[in-house]
Amino acid sequence: MYFLFRRMSTLEYYRFASPIGRMEISATEHGVLSVLFTEEPVSIDLPRLEPLRLCLEQLQEYFAGTRASFEGLPLSLVGTTFDAIVWEAVIDVPFGQTETYGAVARAIGKEKASRAVGGAVGRNTLCIIVPCHRIVAAGGSGGGYAWGVWRKKWLLNHERREALKREEATV
Repeated sequence: MYFLFRRMSTLEYYRFASPIGRMEISATEHGVLSVLFTEEPVSIDLPRLEPLRLCLEQLQEYFAGTRASFEGLPLSLVGTTFDAIVWEAVIDVPFGQTETYGAVARAIGKEKASRAVGGAVGRNTLCIIVPCHRIVAAGGSGGGYAWGVWRKKWLLNHERREALKREEATV
């Protein structure tokens, strides 16, 4: 009989107030596991783990309108191979823009898999980082959002407003 021992990872949570509700980041020293909305009270102590600190900093910049993408952020995604392929395609949707489930399915070479894409988008535990709010139903209707359609609308309006500011600043 053989036993495999893996070095234990330290799991840390940090909760903070955002413009659209309290959020919780969970991470290990290897990467960010989740970014979710919560009803739990905000954290008092500062985060200790580097991936968590970096994620918090980048989310605060996103909400302040100074960040359009999340770079250099170590992620620990948990999902199927198909989920990971979908999430990579979702990350590629530009800031301030939307794409349909069908378009994401075509982008990954699975033209008839729009419902499966919807399932993978729904399993995303890294909201905003993997911007599932940018994926909408065919015909331009918003579609659902695990954290409330009002949050999806807020995020899309925030990004459109900030993208327009960036565009006007370059003219």
